Amino acid sequence: MALVTLWHLYPEEMNIYGDRGNVIALTRRLAWRGHEVLVRRLDVGGRLDSRDCHLVFGGGGQDDQQFAVMESLRANGDILRGLAADGVPMLLVCGLYQLFGHVFRTGDGRELAGIGALDLTTTAGRERMIGNVVVEAHLAGQSFTVVGFENHSGQTYLGKGVRPLGRVLRGGGNNGRDGGEGALDHHIVGTYLHGPILPKNPKLADLLLAWALQSVGVSEGLAPLDDRLEARAHDGIVERVMGRRASFGRA
Repeated sequence: MALVTLWHLYPEEMNIYGDRGNVIALTRRLAWRGHEVLVRRLDVGGRLDSRDCHLVFGGGGQDDQQFAVMESLRANGDILRGLAADGVPMLLVCGLYQLFGHVFRTGDGRELAGIGALDLTTTAGRERMIGNVVVEAHLAGQSFTVVGFENHSGQTYLGKGVRPLGRVLRGGGNNGRDGGEGALDHHIVGTYLHGPILPKNPKLADLLLAWALQSVGVSEGLAPLDDRLEARAHDGIVERVMGRRASFGRA
């Protein structure tokens, strides 16, 4: 049995569309396998302890919430960049996905400097991308579909240092133009998908957990779980959006 410490970034400010459910999914899937989880909060003005961090989650928020956490996030920028370089897994959704890049330019002309942990930039567009999304992902030698709900006007463009989380089969994705959704670099996963994303995508959840367990010295594979309910939720979205039957995440 291992003890995994998960840091939840700004849970009060950055928690739109049920993003907190991702923390619940991660903790439950570890507990069901006999592992313990300690969830710690990074609140505005707080300091993240890099000596006790095996997994990071950050959710989404509106522009005002992003401004509210911006200075605190930058104050922890060196720590977060160091953890990323060390391979600590991170899941970043929407607003914090944007702020882990270089810059986010809002629709009213304001500019938020990010922490540069991901090589990407975001600029608010005139149209919102809203609706269910289906993505074909290729991660750690696996190919599977990822589903979720997007609602953003931000148009994110990746630099050379990162690749997309996957290819958009339905939806807008990063910018509605280049066919990519999200970002992947080291063990950082960025995405625009809410919902929350992990309960409907246990393969992605387990990949993050496997990386986290490796950081605490657990190298054996994760024991399988009964994911029939998760499969129904996942496949239901694929069938509704794509108009065809799905087979639990197969790309």
